[in-house]
Amino acid sequence: MKNTNIAVVLPGEILQELYLAPLDMSAGKLAKALDVPRTRIERLVKGQTAMTTDTALRLAKFFSTTPLYWMNMQTQYDLVTDGEKLDLSTVKPLEVAA
Repeated sequence: MKNTNIAVVLPGEILQELYLAPLDMSAGKLAKALDVPRTRIERLVKGQTAMTTDTALRLAKFFSTTPLYWMNMQTQYDLVTDGEKLDLSTVKPLEVAA
């Protein structure tokens, strides 16, 4: 299942480019505001770890967004990247009698 037409962006990249950079805020400063370990935000921004529900809830409250905003980015990334790795050719659609 190849989705070469879909642009995939990690949630951490969005966090860095649309939130941290414009605010001139470091990952450490955000982590402190969210009451999470500094390494959690640093690893998220670097793409070394995935968005968790806990982090999504905290980011949503801090930036006045929604947890789904953050989790949907991670889900889209996972679906596209995992879909590129999977061979689904042996899975046949269910045929329903008309």
